[in-house]
Amino acid sequence: MKIFCVGRNYSEHATELKNEIPDAPVIFMKPHTSLLTDNKPFYYPNFTTDLHYECEIVLRICKNGKAVLPKFASSYYDAVTVGIDFTARDLQDKQKQKGLPWEIAKAFDNSAVLGKWKSIDSIDIKSPLQFSLKKNEQKVQEGNTSDLLFSFDHIISYVSQFFSLNMGDLIYTGTPKGVGPVAIGDRLQACLFDEELLNFEIK
Repeated sequence: MKIFCVGRNYSEHATELKNEIPDAPVIFMKPHTSLLTDNKPFYYPNFTTDLHYECEIVLRICKNGKAVLPKFASSYYDAVTVGIDFTARDLQDKQKQKGLPWEIAKAFDNSAVLGKWKSIDSIDIKSPLQFSLKKNEQKVQEGNTSDLLFSFDHIISYVSQFFSLNMGDLIYTGTPKGVGPVAIGDRLQACLFDEELLNFEIK
């Protein structure tokens, strides 16, 4: 199983981090050890003092493919959910300043939190998806997939030009504006529309 992530896929998020708006999807990967499921608690790592949440829509790949054409891409995922791409922002900034890769800030253990899956048969996948994140009952992020720079189908087609897609692979499709820090004791709750799919504590 592979975990693909898309960076800077909402223009307002790219702007808030003072990044250029990309002309192609920005792709990075996380290992399977980064997955955290079933609302298990997340333990704050000791190598960062500036850990940020990034709430995203996640796609589940349902069949194998390579060089998928955009017009066929919608048949390559069968479920969606909300997830958190945790980022050690202090480490990321240091790596960026040195021109070095920043996997240590993105791909560490349990950094890819995953909510409960929703079959695409149970939602109107052709309409924009609304999602949101609360921290300690206060809404901190709200996103709508109509604002994506690169659509789900575009992402799937683009990723498959470079990597074979396999059943069970995941794609984190990018976060909207409003990212921010978490602390021990915080609780994060993420919803797709009004349905809560993720609820866990920082310990």
